[in-house]
Amino acid sequence: MSRSDPAPAIAERPVALIDLLDRVLAGGVVVSGEITLSIADVDLVHISLRTLLTSITALQPRND
Repeated sequence: MSRSDPAPAIAERPVALIDLLDRVLAGGVVVSGEITLSIADVDLVHISLRTLLTSITALQPRND
């Protein structure tokens, strides 16, 4: 690795789980996935899942 690579500096800095959760909820994150149930290569059920995780205050309009 070269000295200009930012990955080692980030890896050395400890991050608390609560800080990470605060950042995720402040900006929001979308989690998505797909499930396909099949028998003998015949797709029987296909399910697409998407959810938005964010805090209520992040969705409220600001009155600046």
